[in-house]
Amino acid sequence: MEACRECVEARTALAEEFRRLRPLFVALGDENRQRVFLALLEADQVGLRAEELAKCTNLSRPAVSRHLRALRTAGAVELYRDGTRTYYYPNASASCWTELRKLSGHICAVTEAAAAEGYPNTEEEL
Repeated sequence: MEACRECVEARTALAEEFRRLRPLFVALGDENRQRVFLALLEADQVGLRAEELAKCTNLSRPAVSRHLRALRTAGAVELYRDGTRTYYYPNASASCWTELRKLSGHICAVTEAAAAEGYPNTEEEL
């Protein structure tokens, strides 16, 4: 079964977009990092300290720090300092969220176009 050239090109472009966002997927793919990120989203203040996150997530403080580092590297979390205290918060200005929204839209467009073309046509002779 041979796919149309445009379909292959669209899927290849999607794969490239996915590769660019892979660090974000990896960071958010871990259950404990999800717990940390959710705690930040649900906080009633802007920013939580690692100690507070440890209490919210039932993780050790060193574990929370490791997860925060991974989330920061991916661009999902940012920090600010107040004296010697460090506060973490979801990064609302990160371009990764815009890129994630674009990827989601492209996935929908490509899969809808493929479905309209009858992909996959499993009844064709191989």
